[in-house]
Amino acid sequence: MCSVPAAISGGLGLFQGLAMRSAAKQRARATFEAEKQGVASAEDNKRNKQLALAEQSQAKKAQESQNVFAKNIENLQATATLLSTGKVGNTINLLVMDQARKAGNYRESVRQTLESFARQYDRNIQSTESEYQNIRNRLSANTIEAYSKVPSVGEALLGGVTSGFNTELGMEDNIFNRA
Repeated sequence: MCSVPAAISGGLGLFQGLAMRSAAKQRARATFEAEKQGVASAEDNKRNKQLALAEQSQAKKAQESQNVFAKNIENLQATATLLSTGKVGNTINLLVMDQARKAGNYRESVRQTLESFARQYDRNIQSTESEYQNIRNRLSANTIEAYSKVPSVGEALLGGVTSGFNTELGMEDNIFNRA
């Protein structure tokens, strides 16, 4: 049988343990709520970045299409000018072919530029996905860590019992010191 001070000490130890458990649970819940908000924010950020990348890609394609169209018109005008001179022969044919070659080279250059831009766009999208996953993993790890710090009810009970037992042992008139 334990003494009144030991029982009080044990009760206070139990109360303290349960209070600490409750506070740790509240911190863990708050961390989880912060994780939910952080993940939502990261999702919004990823979506906005990907939307901006898609708009940038569309604008680049439209601009390059306009450039090709303008170059085709320029090529047709140059060819028409050469043919309108009224001259015929190998020299004119060579000049017309050269003009067509230049236009073809320009179109190929634009095609390669667009391919390169498409590859960069894919890498940028992958980067936003990776950034999002890193944020999500970090926030999830914070939540897991917070919940792992919540003591169990058994640990709180053990702390109270240990406190009471230590008080009983510390008293001069305890069961171990009686003669």
